Amino acid sequence: MKKAALKRIAAALERISPPAASPPNFNAADAFVWHVEPDHLEPVVNVNRVALELLVGVDRARDTLLENTRRFARGLPANNALLWGARGMGKSSLVKAIHAAVLEQGHSLKIVEVQREDLPSIGRLLALLRTSDARFLLYCDDLSFSHDDEHYKSLKAVLDGGVVGRPDNVVFYATSNRRHLMPRDMIENERGSAINPSEAVEEKVSLSDRFGLWLGFHACSQDEYLEMVRGYCDAYSIEITDETLRAEAVEWAATRGSRSGRVAWQYFTDLAGRKGIKV
Repeated sequence: MKKAALKRIAAALERISPPAASPPNFNAADAFVWHVEPDHLEPVVNVNRVALELLVGVDRARDTLLENTRRFARGLPANNALLWGARGMGKSSLVKAIHAAVLEQGHSLKIVEVQREDLPSIGRLLALLRTSDARFLLYCDDLSFSHDDEHYKSLKAVLDGGVVGRPDNVVFYATSNRRHLMPRDMIENERGSAINPSEAVEEKVSLSDRFGLWLGFHACSQDEYLEMVRGYCDAYSIEITDETLRAEAVEWAATRGSRSGRVAWQYFTDLAGRKGIKV
């Protein structure tokens, strides 16, 4: 009787338990998105990105990140990278464009995007990537942490530390509007209320120290903004005089209260639509 009951319980548990995840097919694409519940890697065939040559005003960051990524793809030592600074200045676009450029140069490299809220699962993701012979650029966009956010602890051991550590075939790139990945007012508040101010925020600030490369992105000038728009127009063969482009693009930026690569692309998208040109 007891044996029959145990069999029924075992059968019930098998029915409600999720099936074992099948191993990912890393040959399905060069780009993937990591999902949880259940854990799986979704192949992305058509990546949303712009060409590297269209990114204007980020020459130093471009050259540094490209060389670091190229070394990693060749199996050489490379640093984790934090791209921080002004919003809309091409941080995430640069990461995706660098990946495409490295592929065009004949190197084999996969890019895997992970969402900030899924960082607690990053250990399981690395366990999958570790089993592959491929090389992976692990990428997290808009990375930042609030006062009571504990997700950063999952990332610290992966970047630099822990018993297992980061696999040799994985490098981590992140973008953020914050240099230290946390609001400045939170840093100051914790320093002001702590018995030992230097130790109050050390645990969280030390996360950014685990990135070997810090690449800063700053607000662009009007000339750089106009150069971005002109570059888009030339790349897509849109004819417009310098006078008209300047007047329209400056007005477009003024209505939004900012100048950036994102604003330049938004104006160009409107212009291309008016010209009947697909981009």
